[in-house]
Amino acid sequence: MIDMAQVARLGLIDDAGRPRVLPVTFALVGDDTVWSAVDQKPKRSPGAELARVRWLRRRPEATLLVDHYSDEWSQLAWVQLIGRVAILDDADPPAELLAKYEPYRRQPPQGPLLRLDIERAVWWRAADGQA
Repeated sequence: MIDMAQVARLGLIDDAGRPRVLPVTFALVGDDTVWSAVDQKPKRSPGAELARVRWLRRRPEATLLVDHYSDEWSQLAWVQLIGRVAILDDADPPAELLAKYEPYRRQPPQGPLLRLDIERAVWWRAADGQA
């Protein structure tokens, strides 16, 4: 499910201590890291450091939620990947991230890159009722 999802939701804490959730592109790299990028999509404040990056520099804990929705509720599922985020200002994007998104192959993200080091995974799927 994680490899097939095109978008995930990044949960983090903002400067005021409030929870925030943002959609992100991502790629699972190995068994224990997820990478995301600050890319060329339009930004509210071009040239400024994104709020998510600023928030993660201050408090690097985050959760990445990947889910599958279907009107056939027996097919519902989600995975939360919980851990610490490293902000990599000068790293090259991993091959997995470039391979997953065609726009990244045309114009690789210039960064920074976000690497979530997975400390815990929690999942649920309706098919077997497991949490």
